[in-house]
Amino acid sequence: MKILLIEDDLDLGNGIRIALADQGFDVIWVRRKEDAQRQLDVCVPELVLLDLGLPDGDGMSLMGCLRQQLKSIPVIILTARGTLHDRLSGLDAGADDYLVKPFVLAELLARVRALARRSYGFQNEAIELRGLSLFVPTRRVTVNARHVELTASEYALLETLMLRTDRVLTRSFLEERIFGAKENMSNALDVHMGNLRRKIGEGYVRTVRGVGYVIDTVAIQKGAG
Repeated sequence: MKILLIEDDLDLGNGIRIALADQGFDVIWVRRKEDAQRQLDVCVPELVLLDLGLPDGDGMSLMGCLRQQLKSIPVIILTARGTLHDRLSGLDAGADDYLVKPFVLAELLARVRALARRSYGFQNEAIELRGLSLFVPTRRVTVNARHVELTASEYALLETLMLRTDRVLTRSFLEERIFGAKENMSNALDVHMGNLRRKIGEGYVRTVRGVGYVIDTVAIQKGAG
């Protein structure tokens, strides 16, 4: 999951970035409102952590832009403004959650995981599909209770597909999501996909020729993909 972290405090921002990365999240960290707006023009995050006290403007104005551009993206406000009026204003402006500083990092991570599960329609921290299980907090993958060792890219590929079952993901979407690059990565994607299929077994990832890949919630018919 790609998270846009907008936090101007150097120590706090770096701590959040490291903690989220350790949980397997792909974090883009900016410290100014202008940089956040620039990032929103070039990428679509799946969750936003928004500080309100930015050096070049109030984060609340950015909240309005987020809701206009990315209406369904979960947003957690991180701020020292902790009065009831502040909290209600933030939530009424469109935030999905509101956390007052100082906070315990573990609580922020739990709230991020909860919003991530909710945004993808999952209620549990494990995504299970026909014997294939992916435990998001620990990045553990099992097939019929047997642990499967994946590389970071293979795990990111599987998680991206499993969080969007029954949706055909284009090659360009997967390449940008996994490799974060705009150039042609077709060979790398093929290599990682081949390795992933070999490790988890056939019957999960279906190829949609000329488009991309999908994991179906129902079993793949023999000869497909």
